[in-house]
Amino acid sequence: MDYLEILENYREEMTEALAGIIRIRSVQEKPCAGPDGAVLPFGAGVEEVYQHMLALGRSMGFEVQDVDHYGGHIEWKAEDPNAETFGIAAHLDVVPEGTGWSREPYGAVIEDGWMYGRGTTDDKGPVIESLYAMKALRDAGFRPKKNIRLILGLDEETGKGGMDDYIEHAGMPDFGITPDGEFPLINGEMGILIFDLMEKLRRPTDRSGLLLSKLEGGDAPNIVPRKARAVLASQEPGAYDRIKAMAEAYAEESGHALSVRKAGTSLAVEATGVSAHGARPDLGLNAVSILMAFLGRLEFAADEVNEFIGFYNEHIGFDYNGTKIGCGFEDEPSGKLIFNVGLAEFTDEFASVTINIRYPVLCTGEEVYAGIESCLAGTRIGLLKKMHDRPVIFSTEDPFVETLLEAYAEETGDTEAKPLVIGGGTYAKSLRRTMAFGAAFPEDEDRMHQPDERLSLDAMMKAARIYARMLYKLCL
Repeated sequence: MDYLEILENYREEMTEALAGIIRIRSVQEKPCAGPDGAVLPFGAGVEEVYQHMLALGRSMGFEVQDVDHYGGHIEWKAEDPNAETFGIAAHLDVVPEGTGWSREPYGAVIEDGWMYGRGTTDDKGPVIESLYAMKALRDAGFRPKKNIRLILGLDEETGKGGMDDYIEHAGMPDFGITPDGEFPLINGEMGILIFDLMEKLRRPTDRSGLLLSKLEGGDAPNIVPRKARAVLASQEPGAYDRIKAMAEAYAEESGHALSVRKAGTSLAVEATGVSAHGARPDLGLNAVSILMAFLGRLEFAADEVNEFIGFYNEHIGFDYNGTKIGCGFEDEPSGKLIFNVGLAEFTDEFASVTINIRYPVLCTGEEVYAGIESCLAGTRIGLLKKMHDRPVIFSTEDPFVETLLEAYAEETGDTEAKPLVIGGGTYAKSLRRTMAFGAAFPEDEDRMHQPDERLSLDAMMKAARIYARMLYKLCL
């Protein structure tokens, strides 16, 4: 039987396998001890889904390897001990579910041919698609001339350090793909920076003025915040009624969702935006920016609070390309720089926002930082660098690129599609000669990192067929 026919017969089994791992909340948590006393570096949920996948691969007859709970793989060995290794690097961790879901985020609910759940598209669905593509080929009697290794990453959403540990102990594949992007093919990825803008705050000597007791917003640097909340305090008679009236006027004027309510002796102001992936902030609406725009209309007792809010509104605001803060770079392959405020926090001691930038492939992180630091000059705001992934780019004339496009075109009939450069960051930046290939299709609505993330079961099967074709072509 043809391997594509065999794969089609696995549809129900694949659906059940995906539902099984969607139901495991694999958000990274603090390290903890496992049943055998071993340290689980990414927490119990990530470890549970990881062991589940290793067991599934083992049950199919593939070899598996665990690298001290930092990552591992499911491998189909070639007969030649000196064969090259083709890697499929995917991840099992997911971003926090956040709010705004109409269905249980970890329920694996199926409606009208769609499975809903955090990780269905990013990246658990592609993990299942890749594994069953391997299984279909093996059950069809295919004998690969290259080792095929499905690499299971465990902290892709929070820094990729686990992949570094995995590579150190298990070795680097010779080439490969990561099913963590889009079809037809991602031949370039923009550089990524994560950093904090911070300012120390002094307690105001005049406690009778308006105080910003606390501010918090966002779930992760690479998500557009849907919610942001500030707690205000004032002893001035009528202050809360005045602020409430100002909030209502701002909401009506801007069209943004802003609510105000009493919280004990304080006043809570909450902004609601639209969540989106940090690589596409233009598809969302940043709740932190909504809240800061309103707070900029108030006068706080602490000068540093007013200064930080004023700087934010003048140099960040709703600008998704970094132009206002001095880093509005762009190039022909990538387009414009992408700027997202993912987190915000104010306490009695400091004000901070966490920024996630995707910069063009022909630019450098040093240029981006230089532009921002020139804008910070003369302020009391500091910049704390936290993460840097440099850009990658492959020539469209590379034979590897051409083969991947062939596998896509044979399944879809689309021979006109061109490779893309994206703002997302994948394992392509960590591994040798690796590109993001699928698993999202051009016609798909992007709900990665958003409420009601979902995967079409028809699209699941189509992607699995593309991956099977790819393996056949590259490992024959």
